[in-house]
Amino acid sequence: MAAAGVTPAGAAASWRAIGTSVHLLVTEERALGPARRLLREDLAALDAACSRFRADSEIVALDHAPTDGRGRTEPVQVSPLLAGALAVALRAARLTAGDVDPTVGGALSAAGYDRDFALVRRDGPPVRLTVRSVPGWQQIELDEASRLLSLPAGTRLDLGATAKAWAADRAASRIAAELGCGTLVNLGGDIAVGGTVPDGGWRVRVQDITGRPDEPPAGPSAVIAIRSGGLATSSTAARRWRRGGDVLHHILDPRSGRPAAPVAIIRGEGALAWLAGLGFPARLVAESGAVVTLGGWPPDQPSAT
Repeated sequence: MAAAGVTPAGAAASWRAIGTSVHLLVTEERALGPARRLLREDLAALDAACSRFRADSEIVALDHAPTDGRGRTEPVQVSPLLAGALAVALRAARLTAGDVDPTVGGALSAAGYDRDFALVRRDGPPVRLTVRSVPGWQQIELDEASRLLSLPAGTRLDLGATAKAWAADRAASRIAAELGCGTLVNLGGDIAVGGTVPDGGWRVRVQDITGRPDEPPAGPSAVIAIRSGGLATSSTAARRWRRGGDVLHHILDPRSGRPAAPVAIIRGEGALAWLAGLGFPARLVAESGAVVTLGGWPPDQPSAT
């Protein structure tokens, strides 16, 4: 499922950064230039701290942290930004009972996702993917006060499941506070809003195939209004590649280290009761195209003919 586009309100800008599309909307024209500068700064800092595709990033430097002789790295003091991103990833791991796990970086690289997705070969020779246990989020030791981090030796972190959403939240709050305007930040389908809300809310079209907001939706879609908080979307259909005859994608099941079956992605059919119990509005799309909505999510609109 992808956030296909946002109905403009005020002024908007789009570009690419951190390996994904970036869409910025503000309620006032005068705020667009400063808001774009603030967001670019935030994303550049996030990339330098958290990208596993940059040899000079802080998270990649952890691969070379000295070990203590007991199978763990010596405690390393990390930057406030990386410490914050890791704290969010660990909170997500706790809340999902490990469905989200930041220790899957090595398994992702083994599956072929070892560089920015734009550079990943879409077709290639077979790879032997075996069931493997990832180190596990419980093995990460992070002291948030001192920002000291220790990992099992050889652990490669991947914060892709949480860092974009966290960055969108932080950027929307910062732009609204510093510029005194309403804003919507969309980082590859992770959307956050802040400040003044346009009449009727920020209107977002959600569909299964990413598209432009000024084009008719491709297939069934729903338009929702956001007044606070945000929206997260993810799909096994957008970032795919082939190795031999196998189609792989970027969302791994931490329990096996292999690409997850595409039904509610990690939790499978059990996600329906879990989400219903939490009371979250949600739209789930099976590989067959069947759509299930929960928590008051609006019904789909038929595709344009």
